[in-house]
Amino acid sequence: MNFKQNEEAVSPVIGVILMVAITVILAAVIAAFVFGMAGNVGTTKNVAATATQVGNDIIITYQGGPDHNAVMNLTVIGSDGVTYYYDNEPPTNLVAAIDSTVKPTVGATMKLVDNGTTSKDHIVAAAIFDDGTTQVILDTNL
Repeated sequence: MNFKQNEEAVSPVIGVILMVAITVILAAVIAAFVFGMAGNVGTTKNVAATATQVGNDIIITYQGGPDHNAVMNLTVIGSDGVTYYYDNEPPTNLVAAIDSTVKPTVGATMKLVDNGTTSKDHIVAAAIFDDGTTQVILDTNL
């Protein structure tokens, strides 16, 4: 006896199964990538400061903003490259220290005495927030 085998249906069925499996795996990889990245996006805070130069002194004014209550301290990098922290003490209102825990008030001014020059002075101010993040709130040339 000679049996005839019909193998015509095997190839299309296997092809369809493989295409469905590849589609499911590809969808799972893309979903894991997209949803995994969304969890790492941080939020930015909204506070501001302004700077003016009066003679050789640079005056930074803290303007506050919607996230003012989260600000723990301010730092300013003057034209001399030194990082100063807000400390609420006159006359300069800045100290060259490692850390300070004095919260600034809206409208507080910080004065860098004899820090300005006749050329462009690069001033950077940053806010330190209660969640441990630091964000630049002013980057300007005077």
